Amino acid sequence: MRRFFVEEIKERDGYVVITGPEARHISRVLRMKRGDHFILMDRKGARFEAVIGSSGPKEVRVRLAGILPIPTSPPLDIILCQALLKSRAMDYLIEKSSELGVNEIIPFFSERTVIRDVRYSSEGRARRWREIAQGAAKQSDRIKPAEIYLPVSFREVCERYQNDDTMKVILWEREESTDLKRLLRAHPSSARFIGIVGPEGGFTSTEIDMAGKAGFIPVSIGRRILRAETAAVTLVAIVQYEWGDLGRNNI
Repeated sequence: MRRFFVEEIKERDGYVVITGPEARHISRVLRMKRGDHFILMDRKGARFEAVIGSSGPKEVRVRLAGILPIPTSPPLDIILCQALLKSRAMDYLIEKSSELGVNEIIPFFSERTVIRDVRYSSEGRARRWREIAQGAAKQSDRIKPAEIYLPVSFREVCERYQNDDTMKVILWEREESTDLKRLLRAHPSSARFIGIVGPEGGFTSTEIDMAGKAGFIPVSIGRRILRAETAAVTLVAIVQYEWGDLGRNNI
C-alpha cells in the first residue's frame, strides 16, 4: 500500500483530516477515491491502515482501519553535518542520505561555502528539505523522516558535539593516513556516529584544527575526487555497511 505522512495522527469525529501537499498528492496526482486504502504515518512513528472517506484537493478525510506494526528501529543513529551546497545538490544529498537512514541532517556555513543567501536560513527552505526527507522516508519505509535543522555556523557544529563521546569524523581530502573504512573496522561499532562533510572547496586548515579540538577525526574515503554531495552519500553508505543495517551480517 502507498504511504502518506501527517505531523500527528489525531481523530476528530471519527476521522483524521489530511491537508497540504499530501492531500493534493492523494486527490489530484494519484486520484484516490472514497474506499481506497493506504498507510498513514506520523513523525512519531505511529502507523495505521487508513480508508478514504472523502477526497478533495485541499482536504482528505480518512477513517483508521487498524494499527500497523512499526518496523524495527535502526541499530545506528547517524548524524550528518553538511556544509551548504547549491539547491539541487543539497536536495539530492538530503534525499539519498535520508533513504540510507541518516537520522539528523545539520546544514552549516563554512569558510568556503559558496551559498551565503540568507534565504537558506529561512523556515521556507527548511520546510522544503523536510518535505524531501519525508518523501525519502516513504520510499525507504523508515519509521519516521530524518530531522532537518536550520543552518548554523561551522563553529556551532563543533561546539555542539565537542563533549559527545562517540565516533566523530570529518572528511578531508588532504588526509593521507586515516581512511574511513579502516577506522570503522578498527573500532567496535557503537550506537551513534557523527560525520562532517564540507563544501565543494573543502575545509581550511583552521577548520580542520577546530574540528580536531572538538574530537573529530579527519578521514579520507579514497583517492577519487568526489562532489560534496556524492562524498556525503558515500560516507553514509560506508558507515551503514560497516556498522549499520546495510552490513554483511544483515544480509
